[in-house]
This record gives sequence, C-alpha cells and structure tokens, in this order.
Amino acid sequence: MKVVGLFAGIGGFEVGFARAGHETVLTCECWEPAVAVLRSRLAGVPNHPDVRELSDLPADAEIVCAGFPCQDLSQAGKTIGIGGARSGLVGEVFRLLHKARAAGRQIPRVVLENVSFMLHLEGGRAMERLVRAVEDLGYLWAYRVVNTLGWLPQRRERVFFLASRVDDPAEILLGDEARPRPAATRIGEIAHGFYWTEGIRGLGWAPDAIPTLKNGSSVGIPAPPAILLPDGRVIKPDIRDAERLQGFCEDWTQPAEEVARPSWRWSLVGNAVSVPVAQWLGERLLAPSGYDRDRDRPLPLAGRWPRAARFDGRHRYAVEINDFPVWRGRPPLHRFLRHPGEELSARATAGFLARTERSSLRFPPGFLEALRRHLERMERGAPAALAAE
Repeated sequence: MKVVGLFAGIGGFEVGFARAGHETVLTCECWEPAVAVLRSRLAGVPNHPDVRELSDLPADAEIVCAGFPCQDLSQAGKTIGIGGARSGLVGEVFRLLHKARAAGRQIPRVVLENVSFMLHLEGGRAMERLVRAVEDLGYLWAYRVVNTLGWLPQRRERVFFLASRVDDPAEILLGDEARPRPAATRIGEIAHGFYWTEGIRGLGWAPDAIPTLKNGSSVGIPAPPAILLPDGRVIKPDIRDAERLQGFCEDWTQPAEEVARPSWRWSLVGNAVSVPVAQWLGERLLAPSGYDRDRDRPLPLAGRWPRAARFDGRHRYAVEINDFPVWRGRPPLHRFLRHPGEELSARATAGFLARTERSSLRFPPGFLEALRRHLERMERGAPAALAAE
C-alpha cells in the first residue's frame, strides 16, 4: 500500500511499514534534525516541511499515518490536552482528510499513535475528539495500547488507533494476543532499568528492560535511563543501543549531527514510533487476524477510556485484551546491549539516593544497597572490574 507519513520524525512508521511490504510516497516533518535523518535514511522519498502548509494528500495515498506530537498529552509534559499548540496539530490530519473527501477521494485508512496517558487526560475529551472526528468522516475505528516490550527490552506503552473505510479495524488491531513471560527480578541476576532523574514520585523500574525512552528536555539535554547491570555497574546506555531498543539500526540518527548537537539524537529516538510495532501493524493490514466479539464489553459513557476499544459503525465497545499482540524471544537486556555505555556519575548517583531518602516509594530489595556500592566505587575511582566485589 502507498503510505503518507505525517509528523514522520525519524521514520518509525515508515521503516516498519516498509519491512511489512508497504511503500512511503510522502513524509511531512518540520524539525531539521529529523529531516536530516529522513533525507539520509529515506532517500528518494519527498518530505514536506510543514503539515499546516500541506495542501493535499497524494492521489494514490492508501494509508495516512501520524505519530502526532505528544508534548501536550504526555504525563511527563505539560498535560495541556489535545487543544495544545503541539498536540492540537492532529487537527491538520482531519483537515487533509476532509479536503480529500471534498475532492471525491476517500483515504482508505488512517493510523494515529500517541501516549497512553491521553486515554484519561481531560476526562477523556482528547479521545472523544479523535473518535468523533473519524466517525464524522465515515470511518470504523479501533484502538489498542501496545507495549514495545513484546518485541524489545523497552517498556513503552503507546495507543495505536486505526480508522478504516475498507475493512474492520478490530480484525487488524484486536485479533492477536500473547502471554508475556515474566522476567526474574532479583538484583544480580538480570539487568534492571530505572530513571535516575526520578526517585521521589516515580522510578520507572523495569526488570530485564529499560523504562520508556523519553523526548529529553526542550533545550536538547538528553534524558537516558539508567541500567543496573548484574555485575553491579550502573550505566546510561549508548545512543546506538537506544536506537536498537526502538528497532532501528544503530547509528540511524547519526545524520542529525550534521545540523544539531549529538545530544539531540536522544530526543529523536525518544519521540519515535517503535519500528517492530509498526511492522506488526503493517503486516496485519495485509493479513488481518480476525476478531472475537466475545471480547466486547460495555464502553463507559464518560471519563477514562479503556485500554482498547472499537466502533463497528453503530456502537462503540470496550475490548478486553492485553497490551501484547506478540511476545518475541530475545536475549536478556545485559546481553542485548552491544556498547558499554557511560557509568552513572557519583554526582548523579548521590542526587538520586538523596531523593529516595525524601521519598515514600518502596524500592526493590537490594536496589538501594547496589546504588550505594556503585556510589562508593565511583567516589574512590575504582575500575569497573571491581563493581561486582
């Protein structure tokens, strides 16, 4: 199918769809570091620099995908809501769909992606706006929270919303369900990811995985997670491993350094759509897996939206299904990593530990003790080989 990628970022949707056999005919991205990546990695695909000035969708477009900006919807952001200046740009998607319809062309399918926090932000008004907009255009729809952890050792929950005029979106999004394999949790057996910038209200703790890769600050200060390795070292992963944790080839974002500081690569990766999730969706668009209507549940009339739901043209339903369409086998996180990373500094470690002392959070057994041992070693400048002693 012919794909148009709005808010394309570094091409997560486009790369995943290409691996499933689809072809991107146009991207739309305004941020110059991301444009540099697209120019290098999706050479030959034209890019329009501003969705607000895009006058029409290509005549052969069969799928419009849009991982629209999340800054106003994210729990880590300002939570202004879908009317914010950034996340409100999703309205441009509907402008283009309306314009295509007025010209006698109905775009067959639309795929949107954003953070799961939007399901209950503003008492559910953000989701109500999305579903009302696609219903007014005559689409059936389904959405589901999908966790990247089903493919890669990153815990990343995102809403994937599919609207279609040519097939039942539920048979594409809501047919596959896998049972995740629980990881061991003991310190020293496997790696554990967490956010060293947290410690008071949250931790982002993830056994045998990293917590969600974030956008970073608005001035390009990276916000990588930390990883407590089985040998006791605490590191921040290398950007090349962060790219791989999103499903890209390592050094995928290196072209951005032609126009921006290297640290901006963290924002590019943190903003991206996970490639294997997009690939799974692209494959299911070609071969739907069916839908069991026994999963249907009553949809609440207002407030927080469920983690999965659908609309069959007459009724909306909540859907009982987990966040894992698949669960792929993979090596443990500490073996997945190819690069040594940077050890968490004594200053950063001490700051994190100080915050935990003011916190009411409960921490996994042995975790704070491991952090204190890491701090002691960093303060005395001991080599990494002594970390496990």
